Amino acid sequence: MIARRLLNQSNVSPVIPAVSTSESDCIFDLMSEMTYTSYMSPNDKPLVWLSGEVKSPPFSKGGRIAAGFLLRLLQKGQKVGLPHSRPMPDIGSRCCELRIKDGNAEWRIMYRLDPDAVLILEVFKKKTRSTPDRIIDVCRKRCREYDSV
Repeated sequence: MIARRLLNQSNVSPVIPAVSTSESDCIFDLMSEMTYTSYMSPNDKPLVWLSGEVKSPPFSKGGRIAAGFLLRLLQKGQKVGLPHSRPMPDIGSRCCELRIKDGNAEWRIMYRLDPDAVLILEVFKKKTRSTPDRIIDVCRKRCREYDSV
């Protein structure tokens, strides 16, 4: 509920703020467990990891939870728009990037929404204003390889 409230505020990034109370830590631990270990309904799309992972480190606990929450929304078929997700037509149709603000770091999770799955194409730390051509090329290649199977 806390993450959902934060995500609904357009000027707030999906990063869960650092908290110091043990009660809040307990809520976040529970949210993390629900995000990563809850059973999927038959209508949920599976995550197909073609590359990368979301773990601590290098993600902070809050960054990992925010990424998991957004990925779970995608699995449930909910649309995630700006500022949390942006279309990436340079990679291909249905391709987007999740934007995770994690303290001073900016993370990107490149993904494609297929009718039957959410393909994770790449996870990387953003260091420049534009997405590097190398990342775009790798994501295109992974999409082609996946489609050819």
